[in-house]
Amino acid sequence: MDSRRMLRTSATALAAAGLILSGCSGGSDAAAPRTTASTSSSAPEASKLKKYYEQKLKWRDCGVEGFQCATLRAPLDYAKPDGEEVELAVSRVRATGPGKRLGSLLVNPGGPGGSAVGYLQGYAGIGYPAPVRARYDMVAVDPRGVARSEPVECLTGPQMDAYTQVDQTPDDTAEINALSAAFKGFAAGCEKKSGKVLPHVSTVEAARDMDVLRAVLGDAKLTYVGASYGTFLGATYAELFPDRVGRLVLDGAMDPSLSALDLNRDQTGGFETAFRAFAADCVRKPDCPLGTGSVAAAGEAMKKFFRDVDAAPVPTGEDRKLGESLATTGVIAAMYDEGAWPQLREALAQAMGGEGAGLLALADSYYERETDGTYANLMFANAAVNCLDLPPAYRDAAAAEKAVPSFEKASPVFGAGLAWAALNCTYWPAPPTGRPHRITAEGAAPILVVGTTRDPATPYHWARSLAGQLSSGTLLTYEGDGHTAYGRGSDCIDTAINTYLLEGTPPADGKRCS
Repeated sequence: MDSRRMLRTSATALAAAGLILSGCSGGSDAAAPRTTASTSSSAPEASKLKKYYEQKLKWRDCGVEGFQCATLRAPLDYAKPDGEEVELAVSRVRATGPGKRLGSLLVNPGGPGGSAVGYLQGYAGIGYPAPVRARYDMVAVDPRGVARSEPVECLTGPQMDAYTQVDQTPDDTAEINALSAAFKGFAAGCEKKSGKVLPHVSTVEAARDMDVLRAVLGDAKLTYVGASYGTFLGATYAELFPDRVGRLVLDGAMDPSLSALDLNRDQTGGFETAFRAFAADCVRKPDCPLGTGSVAAAGEAMKKFFRDVDAAPVPTGEDRKLGESLATTGVIAAMYDEGAWPQLREALAQAMGGEGAGLLALADSYYERETDGTYANLMFANAAVNCLDLPPAYRDAAAAEKAVPSFEKASPVFGAGLAWAALNCTYWPAPPTGRPHRITAEGAAPILVVGTTRDPATPYHWARSLAGQLSSGTLLTYEGDGHTAYGRGSDCIDTAINTYLLEGTPPADGKRCS
């Protein structure tokens, strides 16, 4: 994958941070999901769900060689299964052989907001290890609200351009009011354009959609690889349907027990850890734009650069200038993958010399902005799902301002901006339906949780926590940089995951790879 594609894939793996800145099918004898406290389906409702569990997918060519596409129907509101429906985009590539087919392997790249279909067709369906693709039909469904599945829409391209340039580190009341107004305008745009679907894009609903797809594909158990936010989606599935868990890989894990405030603050610390790793590498090189001294000095140089472009944005060769918000987003984008560090060094050097095009390109990749000025719906769906899944981090702007010092302690470089970014859900029009809680998934088959020690977006201790919460969790650790571990160059990690997917045997709990 080239660096831009890698960054796009990484951008879909946003965790819970705010918008600072992811043959013929048969039916199944499975009917509706079993009743739990989480699903709370009555018997009549379960009966009405039967039509969804027994639907037949009509596969068709979708213009990408080797892949088929179909449309899955699901209820808009699972509490009203005889009401309105949503249509969800599904894609697959058939098992290539040799060897006995093991069923379907669903993949999700995270976000929330990342297109699983795009990820399947652009990477997983052709880039996952050949032995895995030989034995599984590789399958993806864009979650509700995302990409091709009833996408949440909020702002036009020009409106989004203005939104991404709003000062995320307000210095006075006027700037605080301007940032609050931007978040309110974003939320109002989502309500105006997507009001019907907005209350129904939660992770619980997406997990229930996955169970419908599992049944329609004819699989008794779900086999799944989820990255970043996709780990929360997978863990939620295990909580709802523990008896239907097959082989689940949760790579770059989130901790479902944390509040929105703690998730945002923890992730801020993760970006600081990643920045320090980048800085340690940078200062050893004679062309490092942050100097050749200590990591601490590099951090101070980074902060000074952000202050400079806040005071005087630099030109980029187009109408948009590079101010602090876009510059910060560009730097954060490169934290997801150490392969982007050379690109970041060059972009920083150019920006410090008065030319901001390189950092702007990194920021655009993060936001999935196309060269024609249009945006994918990644950031719209990201907010819509996050703001449903947890109560907001703050009651009001005053609470955000009060939290800034604790975020700056977590990250002297990024803390202030990420503290204010968490204000976005405060003004959300759809009330939250989720809450922070531990997920144990009692009775589930072994679930493999993967954590990377210097992961910027999903800090390593989240993986330790999730593996400890799950009654059948097994922790696999990658000692390295970057976001997620599978398919990133570690033979040790890939072999352990491949063995689990192909043979059902997880590695020893606590296994470490480098």
